[in-house]
Amino acid sequence: MLINRLLAELDERHIAQAVTIPIDEARNKYPLRSNTVNDFHEFDAVITDFYNFLFTNSVSGGGSLPASVASSRAKEIIEKEYRKKGGDIVMAFNDAHDGTNAGMRGVLDSISEGVKKEVVESHIRNAFDRHVAPNDWPQKVELIRQFISQCGHHLSSSIQADQPERYTHNYSELLQQYTSELQRTSSMFRRL
Repeated sequence: MLINRLLAELDERHIAQAVTIPIDEARNKYPLRSNTVNDFHEFDAVITDFYNFLFTNSVSGGGSLPASVASSRAKEIIEKEYRKKGGDIVMAFNDAHDGTNAGMRGVLDSISEGVKKEVVESHIRNAFDRHVAPNDWPQKVELIRQFISQCGHHLSSSIQADQPERYTHNYSELLQQYTSELQRTSSMFRRL
């Protein structure tokens, strides 16, 4: 059955093996030379190098990004992760400079967690896209209905289970809620 194949790809253990463990392993292998930085230029160089290291060793299968792209992506993730704590890139730099809140190691951990979230969400989205033809409306509605039925406990109460067609054209809301709930409750997002 289609929903069973999809749910197998969305299983916590499968996602851990395919996505999060490789990121954790790459994070653990990164050779951080110092837990503090002297200035923003050094901060930018470390986060750029680290992002490219994670990307190369756990996401792309060997390909790296131009430094400007890696720097931009790292800063975006840091902003998102620090915003959750009421901070921003300046707060992250201050942590790295002063050695507070786990210093540079803490900043790199926040990048790792952000990369995990992005890659897990991409994995989930790709799983949906592989299991249903984009032009098969009845199949898409049925898959979304079954997904809501099977995974409703991972979705907010605002999702209307009796209206699967509402989410069929753009199921990003479902995927974001599912990913967020997995992140909140799942051990796959806990550091090794």
